[in-house]
Parts: sequence; structure tokens; C-alpha cells
Amino acid sequence: MKFLCSSIGCACLFILSAARTESVALEMHAAFQAVDEAGVSQWNGPTPFQLVGVILNAPEEMLDTAWASEAEADQTMGAQWQVFIQAVGMEDRGGTACWMGQNYSSLGPWIPEGQAYSRVEWEQELNRLALDPASGHRFAPGDLVRVHGNKSLFYGGKRNVNESHRVVEANDFVFELISPRYGLPEAEPVSLRNLTAVDDGDPTTHEDLFDPSRQTGGERYQGMRVCLEGVRLASEYFGSTGWGQDSWADRRCTVTDGEGRFFTLRMPRTDLGSVPAGWFSAVGILNQESGSGSDGTFGYELFVQEIGPILRTAHASGHTMVYWPADYSGYTLERAESLLPPVDWTPVDGMCRKFLVWEDSTGQGSSAGFYRLRLTDGDSPSPILEGDSESLAP
Repeated sequence: MKFLCSSIGCACLFILSAARTESVALEMHAAFQAVDEAGVSQWNGPTPFQLVGVILNAPEEMLDTAWASEAEADQTMGAQWQVFIQAVGMEDRGGTACWMGQNYSSLGPWIPEGQAYSRVEWEQELNRLALDPASGHRFAPGDLVRVHGNKSLFYGGKRNVNESHRVVEANDFVFELISPRYGLPEAEPVSLRNLTAVDDGDPTTHEDLFDPSRQTGGERYQGMRVCLEGVRLASEYFGSTGWGQDSWADRRCTVTDGEGRFFTLRMPRTDLGSVPAGWFSAVGILNQESGSGSDGTFGYELFVQEIGPILRTAHASGHTMVYWPADYSGYTLERAESLLPPVDWTPVDGMCRKFLVWEDSTGQGSSAGFYRLRLTDGDSPSPILEGDSESLAP
């Protein structure tokens, strides 16, 4: 079992880690996540290893980190901790999950007895991973870090940095701060056309687009911050049943683009507000959960961290104001007089300002037509967000 080192011990650990930095291989996320035609890991790099990336999430928004007293008796994992980091720079692409669990003994008889943390030990581990050992900085999304890894396992279609299901100190991974508040990567816009095929009606088949070269499909975006555009909750499959749920297994919703494509959203433990009634976008981490089998070609899903942009309009003094959140780029605002086919969408000639507000000065007020955002940096010609001036009015 491991015990929390003192501040002096933590400093010594960091000094030793820093001294080994030059001799330990710096891995690219693209290589670490490489897979074959079956979606199975092809990484055979040396250990220990290092990965550099930006922290994308707080562990608490993804999994319940609170020690569970009943885990050992119930043979469940209990508390879990997981953080994704995303590559920076043009020379690398992708992201990697770092994971740790309370009760490894729950995984089966091949795990030696005693491979579980006591409450004190687990809370010490959480504290160790929460703070940079050199500066005492508390890690947060947007920090640029170096992960010193000793062990990794391939599971669910992706390779994870972890403790290889052992609580020995030699299996620890360590976060080292490179730059605080470096900034979250810009969310890459994607549509369901990028991720999944049109549903053929057979629930036993996998519709996910899989490309082992990682140039297209879910593999291209796995472990990265993306903005899934132009979707609405589907009545088919899970629909909105996972919205606001607590357990990982229950926190699933299904969205569609209205063109026969469906995709899973994995909801966070944080409150995202009310269920969207219409079209929306979801920002989060593109994850893969294909299970423990050898087929790693399916199971892509979006771990949601933010809902938007929801296109809205407001009217005052004969003017129409169209607005949406500002954390998005690559859009063109378009307008149509009618939604009756064939719809004639034309770009709006106007300047988008801070908070991306466009003001219609035609003086037509609520009869000023219909608006939509179209993703002009991507390959989807379908509407992203649309609605008339009444249905979208706050």
C-alpha cells in the first residue's frame, strides 16, 4: 500500500522525476493511441514514458471520486478518478485518459487480494494527483502538464495511463505542471457525418465510422475536445433518459442529425440545465467505450461538458438581434424569408461582435425571417442551428 509523502518527500519525488526526464521517452499521443484494423492497440513503446498535454476536465465532473465503503463487500470498483489530456502543437494529434480506481480486486480473481485502497490511502492518492509536487499548484482544466507514466493498459478501444490495477507505488503516474492556465484547446467542430453512418435499422451492427489510420471517423477525434454540431435528442434508443442521471451507466442520451444518424452522449455529473427542446450543439471530449472485447472499432461517444450554441433572437425598437455563445468559430450566419421548400438561405452581411451578436436593422422586427448558423469550416451542408424569430426568442 502507498502512503502520502510529506512535502519534503514530494519535493524529492519531483526532483527525481525531473532528473529522469531526459532519459524517459516522450511519447506522442498519436503513437500512444495507434490501433490496427481491429481497433486494437499497436503501441509497444518503452516504459516508463511521458506524455504532454492540456488537461480537459476536472475528475469530479466525469466520475465519482468519493471513497465508497461498500465497494469491497459489493465487489464494485467504488471511487474512480479520470482526467483526459490533449496534445498541443502541430507535430502531434489526439488525447489520452489517465485513470485510477479504488477497488481493483473487483475486476476478478486474477487480481491479487488486497489490491484496493483504504479510505485514507485513496484520499491521499487524490491529494497527490490534485497538486503539482513542485509548486503546490492545484491542477485545473486548461493547465499544460507532463504526465510521467509507468504503466498503461488498452481498454474500451483506447490506451489509458493507469496503475495496471495495482496499488504499488512503482505503478504510480505523476502529473508535472508545465504552464498553469495555458488554455483549453479550441473545440474542433464535428457533425454526425464525421462520426457515424446512416442507421440501417439493425441494432446488432455498429454504425460508427472507423479508420485505423485515424484520418477520419471517431479515431481522428478520440481524446480531444470537440463541438458536436447540429443535433437534437432522439426518441429512438436512449433519447433523453440519461439527462441528469448519476451513475456512469445511466448517463447516456442519444442524439440524431435528423438524417438517419444516431450518436451517444455521455452526460457529466455537473448540471447542464434543462433538456434542450430543439437543435443544439454539445462541447466535450470524444471518448470510446467499446468494452473489454477485442473489437475496438465502435463505441465512440461524446462526454458532454457544455451545451450550446443555442441560436436565439430578440426584438426591440423594430430591430432583430440574433445571438449565440462566443466559444465557437467557423460559422456563417444565414437568413431565409421562409422555411417552405426549397429554402433559400443567404449569408447575412454584418459584423459579428463580442458575444457574436448580429443586429438586423431592416426594421421588420419579428417578421424579419429565419436564421441559422452553418459550419463553413467543415464538410456538412446541413443546417447547424435554425429557428424563427418567435420560437427562438428568450
